[in-house]
Amino acid sequence: MAYFVYMLLTTRKSKFITYVGYTSNLSHRLNQHNNSKGAKFTRGSKWKLIYFKKYRNKKMAMINEYKLKKDYKLRSEFKTNYLNK
Repeated sequence: MAYFVYMLLTTRKSKFITYVGYTSNLSHRLNQHNNSKGAKFTRGSKWKLIYFKKYRNKKMAMINEYKLKKDYKLRSEFKTNYLNK
């Protein structure tokens, strides 16, 4: 089964906020976040998918999700690239 690491973007009080997670069903998970049924942090906002990467197994997805969550410089690069499109 394939897993995805993804990054979402929204605005709160004129600031861009990102969220990183992993899932086996990307479209379903994005729908959950946008319908306030996802993680508590994401409730009440409309999120846009700005990055995702596919992994072969859950373990690799979880390892790379953790790395991306902690790497604020890389998250900022993805955010900047998305906003400059």
